[in-house]
Amino acid sequence: MFKSSGRGAAVVAVVLAALSVSCDASSATGAGERTPTSASASASPSAAGEELTVSSPPSAPRTPSAEKVRDAFAGLQATLGDSCTPGNCAYFLGRVYDELHRTDRAMKADPKGPGHFPEPIALVKKLDAELGGDRSFANLKRHQTSLIATRDKINKWMQGHPEDYR
Repeated sequence: MFKSSGRGAAVVAVVLAALSVSCDASSATGAGERTPTSASASASPSAAGEELTVSSPPSAPRTPSAEKVRDAFAGLQATLGDSCTPGNCAYFLGRVYDELHRTDRAMKADPKGPGHFPEPIALVKKLDAELGGDRSFANLKRHQTSLIATRDKINKWMQGHPEDYR
C-alpha cells in the first residue's frame, strides 16, 4: 500500500492520533475545536519516520476503598496451597505478608467499617508489632510461624463469615 515504510509509519501514526482524539472533547469545546487526549499527544512520530510509541497516561493510584474484601481474601487463600520451599521461600513469605496487608486494607476500607472485622485486623496489627516494621526475608523467615499462623487464623475467621467474601 505504501512505497516507503517510513512514510507508511508516519501516515499510520497520524491516523492513530486522529482516531484517539476523544469525541467528548470535540463536543465540549465546539464543533471545530479539538483538544488532544494524552494518548494522542504522546503519539507523535518523528519526521524521520521512527517507530510510533504511545505512552498511556499514568494510572490513578489504587485506593484501599476500591479493593473488595472478597478479592483480597481470594488472594490470601491462594497462598494456602503453597509453602516455604527452597528457591520459593522468599517469594512465598513475601506474598503471604502482602496478601495479609491487602486484606487488612480492604477490611478497613469496607463500607461496613473496620469494626466489622475486629479479629482479622487485630491479628495483622499483632503480627506487625512482632515484625517491627522489617519485611526483609530474614525477618519474615524468623517470624514464619507467626506469619503463617496469622494467615490461617484469618482464613478460619473468614470461613465463619461467608457473607463477607461471597
